Amino acid sequence: MPLRINNNIAALNSGRHLNANNRVLKQKLERLASGLRINRAADDAAGLSVSEGMRAELSGLRQSVKNSEQATNLIMTAEGSLNEINAIMIRMRELATQASSSTVNDSNRESIQSEFGQLTQEIDRIAQATTYNNQILLTGFGNRVKTDDTTADVSKGATNIKISGAEAGTYTFDDASTADLAGQRHITLGNGTVTQTISIGTILDGNKVATGTQVVANFDRLGIVVTLSGNGVEALGDGTEYSDGDLDGKLIEVEEATGGSFQVGATDSDFNRIDVSVSDMKATGVNLNLAGVAVASITGARSAITSVDQAITVVAQQRGDLGAFQNRLNFTIAYTENEIENIQASEASIRDADIAAEVTGFTRAQILSQAATAMLAQANVIPQNALALLQ
Repeated sequence: MPLRINNNIAALNSGRHLNANNRVLKQKLERLASGLRINRAADDAAGLSVSEGMRAELSGLRQSVKNSEQATNLIMTAEGSLNEINAIMIRMRELATQASSSTVNDSNRESIQSEFGQLTQEIDRIAQATTYNNQILLTGFGNRVKTDDTTADVSKGATNIKISGAEAGTYTFDDASTADLAGQRHITLGNGTVTQTISIGTILDGNKVATGTQVVANFDRLGIVVTLSGNGVEALGDGTEYSDGDLDGKLIEVEEATGGSFQVGATDSDFNRIDVSVSDMKATGVNLNLAGVAVASITGARSAITSVDQAITVVAQQRGDLGAFQNRLNFTIAYTENEIENIQASEASIRDADIAAEVTGFTRAQILSQAATAMLAQANVIPQNALALLQ
């Protein structure tokens, strides 16, 4: 190897290795200090892209859990007030039963009526005062089935219509009374935008609902459930059993109202929302229908027993619906938390630093850097050998 003075190739080589080792040392220090394997896009461009998407999804899922918890609190607020309304109506029934007996006279009934009327007003007050974040919950919350004659005419044999996430609008039944080529009977419901057809042949007794029973037609894509009754079960319409074809051309009108829609998922999709509907629970409203009920006479008191019983049933059904929604939210929270855990594990495997590996790499780079520094010092001494030739 020639002896040169102007260019010390050995020193340049040692310096190059020293710089490379220092770069690695700096990278390892940064990863150990931050705990992250990817601190900038240059560290792993593809990994950064994937992990950022996961971080965005995780952010939405965490907020969804909070939304579900707050929705549960809202439902518990409404259900707690309905519990008190239920207790009030049980007392009203007790008063109506007391006033129905000849053991009390009309003067006594006036006193009973005074308390009965106060209790009616208290139900209205509770309905108006039950709020969550300045939203009144018991005077109509969320989309609901319209309760005018059009909906009541939905069919004979329809005992109940419930909605869960149904969009506001008019839904029309297509209920042909003939079977298809395979011998199956179907029923279709749609709002002009979305339509769903379900098979009802397996739930009918021949072409009608069996006497004394009820079956459920679940249009889950639309968020509408229709309960169909057999003969002997009181229905919304004329009280007779449902037969195949009775619903053809009938309507369900869903009114749009404030609130009632909870975002429980990370994306803008219908299946990531739970829609809750709370009917008008005022005593003077159309559902409880206690506005004209009085116990001032023995005849009125006896009639009041039936009216209060019907109102108690309405409140109990509403409480049951709210309980079902609360259970759904609890399950939603549980599976979302599991989803968060596993997505976070995947994101961590991409972005987090493996401390053991990084410490090993740091130690290696540190030793190599020290060795390169020592060799650079030795390489810088080599040109001095040329002085020996000049002596």
